[in-house]
Amino acid sequence: MDKEFWKPGNMLYPLPVVMVSCADEKHKPNIITLAWAGTVCTNPPMVSISIKKERYSYDIIKNSGEFVINLVTEDLIKSTDYCGVRSGRKVDKFKETGLTRGKGKIVSAPLIVESPVNIECKLKQIIPLGSHDMFLSEVVNVAVDKQYMEKSGRFDLNRSKLAIYSHGEYYGLGKLIGTFGYSVRKKNNL
Repeated sequence: MDKEFWKPGNMLYPLPVVMVSCADEKHKPNIITLAWAGTVCTNPPMVSISIKKERYSYDIIKNSGEFVINLVTEDLIKSTDYCGVRSGRKVDKFKETGLTRGKGKIVSAPLIVESPVNIECKLKQIIPLGSHDMFLSEVVNVAVDKQYMEKSGRFDLNRSKLAIYSHGEYYGLGKLIGTFGYSVRKKNNL
């Protein structure tokens, strides 16, 4: 294979695209779109988000110590993009996008009702990294949309048509091509 070598850069794609909701001390809400979010630990359940210091939500989350990660579906992509290119300093993103502000169970930061999964988080540590700081956080509650619950009690998140971000573009997840462990099962059934 013929390869071209580039300077070091972050080319780990695709990424989950999420809307992170937060509120300041006066309960003024904001939404920031992030693609730098991920799972850190299972027990205790922990996640991270990375934010530039100059972003409006940076200080809100730093000072409040909490936020909600809202998963994004294909139907939410226009709102997701809007929340990533407009500043909450100038606009009320809930109002401008028509998204519904919901109440979480543990944190006072609002959740986005239209999201199939809302992950309530409490900030544990801010790790300065360079262009972004990592907000290492514990998951304190998860809210899921009942419309994706099966009669068996299984949550079918994939029916929600989750969206991802890849190198400046948004995509739907596409078709199922395997399940965890299928390569070593006796029958290679999905």
